[in-house]
Amino acid sequence: MSTTATDAVVHHDPTVRGFASDNYAGVHPEILAAIALANGGHQVAYGEDQYTEHLQTVFKRHFGERAEAYPVFNGTGANVVALQSLLPRWGAVVAAESAHINVDECGAPEKIAGIKIHTVPTPDGKLTPALIDQQAWGWGDEHRAQPLAVSITQSTELGTLYTVDEVKAICDHAHEHGMLVHMDGSRLANAAASLGRPFREFTTDAGVDVLSFGGTKNGLLFGEVVVVLNPEKVRNIKYLRKMSMQLASKMRFVSVQFEALLTGDLWLRNAGHANAMAQRLEAAVRDIDGVTLVRPVQANAVFAILPREVSERLQKRYRFYFWDEHTGEVRWMASFDTSEADIDAFAAAIAEEMGRTA
Repeated sequence: MSTTATDAVVHHDPTVRGFASDNYAGVHPEILAAIALANGGHQVAYGEDQYTEHLQTVFKRHFGERAEAYPVFNGTGANVVALQSLLPRWGAVVAAESAHINVDECGAPEKIAGIKIHTVPTPDGKLTPALIDQQAWGWGDEHRAQPLAVSITQSTELGTLYTVDEVKAICDHAHEHGMLVHMDGSRLANAAASLGRPFREFTTDAGVDVLSFGGTKNGLLFGEVVVVLNPEKVRNIKYLRKMSMQLASKMRFVSVQFEALLTGDLWLRNAGHANAMAQRLEAAVRDIDGVTLVRPVQANAVFAILPREVSERLQKRYRFYFWDEHTGEVRWMASFDTSEADIDAFAAAIAEEMGRTA
């Protein structure tokens, strides 16, 4: 029996919201409209289409005239491609112990790119020049993977932000040691919205060499972009992208999403709203007896500790994850489509479940 579009069935309740990840959110209607706009006729494959060509202008406007944009499928792919472009086979990258490249990418940097990660424990997910120096040593020692790059995340996995001056200090320190700097920006829009600064100010102008720019967490269907900010030091991206299985044949459908996101203020509206919803949640639960907020809310993440049995009951009503199984710390994420009503209902559920424990 043939199937048509009208035979499609909705398999979920579109009114349900969770707080596990901004990846759970759907696609912004303006992004869906942009994909449809690009769908007519034929365009040259593998990035030689007019949408990807125009995307270069869009990224240059945000990151400077030397910026080069290379769309890829996902964030892990972006990080793997970007890091490979910085390092020889014997190279290593210094990163926070909590970094996504270390914790959440199933060993892809090591297994796919062959990159050693020198990790540093951090209290807030942020590196500093002094913390970098814990692993930035051993140059010329053939027994040690050479620390030739630093990777920082903006905003971090712990929801914290680097200021412009902090990024610049890291880049200056790394470059003084002959190291290059990668920024994992899967939530870069949330950082920019919170800091109230343009992208370029805490990336290109601060000295970042290559950037993984995220879109999926900010309303896109799929896609991230490797942004080369220092073409003299970052090379061979187009070959590394293909080798890493990140070269999209119908690239126009990735590129047009970023065009829609970045040409106007959609990126800022989406990220600013998600941040505001996280702030609303933090304010709503701050005074609930038994809930301890453990980290500053600087982007779209809220971290809290509450009795484990309460968290487990709440998980039956709303999806979210334990961040630290030992301490009972949980993470609640707000998204571009999280509403005030969603936040208020979740906060009420937290208060209700805490009341059952008292």
